[in-house]
Amino acid sequence: MAAPESFSLRPVDSEPVWFARPRPDPRPPLTSPASYDVVVVGGGLTGLLTALLVARAGRSVAVLEARRIGDGTSGHTTGKVSLLQGTKLSRVLQSNPPSVARLYVEAGREGQAWLRHYCEHRGVTAEERHATTYATTRPGMVRARAELAAGKVAGLDVAWTDHTELPYDVLGAVRLDGQFQVHAMELLAALLADVEAEGGTVFEESRVVDVDRGASRVTVRTDRATVDADAVVLATNQPIMDRGAFFARLKPQRSYAAAISSTWLPRGMHLSSDRQVRSLRSVRATDGEELLMIGGSGHVTGRSSPSKRLDELLTWAQETFPGGELRHVWSAQDQSPVTGLPYVGPLLPGDHRVQVATGFDKWGFSTAPAAALLLAADLLDGRPPAWGRSMRSWTPREALAGGRAALFNAEVGCHLAYGYASKPFRKDDAPTCTHLGGVLSWNPTEQSWDCPLHGSRFAPDGEVLEGPATKRLS
Repeated sequence: MAAPESFSLRPVDSEPVWFARPRPDPRPPLTSPASYDVVVVGGGLTGLLTALLVARAGRSVAVLEARRIGDGTSGHTTGKVSLLQGTKLSRVLQSNPPSVARLYVEAGREGQAWLRHYCEHRGVTAEERHATTYATTRPGMVRARAELAAGKVAGLDVAWTDHTELPYDVLGAVRLDGQFQVHAMELLAALLADVEAEGGTVFEESRVVDVDRGASRVTVRTDRATVDADAVVLATNQPIMDRGAFFARLKPQRSYAAAISSTWLPRGMHLSSDRQVRSLRSVRATDGEELLMIGGSGHVTGRSSPSKRLDELLTWAQETFPGGELRHVWSAQDQSPVTGLPYVGPLLPGDHRVQVATGFDKWGFSTAPAAALLLAADLLDGRPPAWGRSMRSWTPREALAGGRAALFNAEVGCHLAYGYASKPFRKDDAPTCTHLGGVLSWNPTEQSWDCPLHGSRFAPDGEVLEGPATKRLS
């Protein structure tokens, strides 16, 4: 990734800061038929947490990861674990009643408590922090005030402050104490080890291409072999199966992050409510040096210039924190749901053999623990927690978000039509997505082909980088 020349540079690592820590040794791919009680597709935080809970209950479980553990969204996170999530609760209340927003907060609270206990027990670094949603502009102030009201309605112990630790002018902020931040790869490595210690099996470089629901068992097909199971969990950022049409209820978002040396380091976790979102936290590098992590400049995948967005972020960092050195730059992809709430549960109504977990809206580390607890309750025939109603994959509340869903899909239709109309005039021979045929955009910053419809991404050689596509470019 390119950076403005005025930034003080030494060799920049274009991988997340988390990857400076030695990653777990590669696990072998699935190469022969196998059978398990549960198969989890996706080796990110949700997948590993779910596999661990199922394995602890004595069920046989396999995790199928298309690439390496950490190569997806969980390895490209900012690692914040917070119940104050920017302006999310305000958006949740646009499509959901207050009772559901309170259940969502309760889900996050229980998941957060589980993860905090796990980190303490396993010696995984979990640093106590306060969180803020802050404003530097008048429109941002309106959104921050709305989030304060939404937080109180939802049962958060939030408070307004006119003063923050930030080294630039702030009009005000919502504050929530008692949150924490983690080191992403340290946590994923601990979960991987524990899944295997409990008898689970993890396969890497095993891309799932199809899932067949038989009369009694479910067959999962990878690019090398098949495996059957009583139940399957699709924990793949966006579900790879078109059944259920989750791709029509999600908007794929890319965002950018960097780690820089800085004379100023925050003691809290901060996220702006302004149009131009900025995220800040501290992070300790492998050599012990504490760095400043910044993030933001998000956009819908395939519908903007990644280089322009990244340069905006790095230019802001250089102007706001002059004299620093850029150490790491990376990007991430996540899914924004039309209801504002995650989708966790059956892929199709009434069929609990194939489950999904998606729509974490850039707050996966805060929401994945609750999602895993809810999935485990279903898979183990337990009693689902009451707060699970706020995260269910199929609810009558979808009707309240019908307008947003229609807008999402109208935008998709426009980009589909524009792609084919402009194709004859493009200098490059743009390929089409193997999911639903959208004309791909070349992303020179990340050297990938990106789909403006539903966010599938492909490497230059055609390999799938992000779903919902499962087939490589021909």
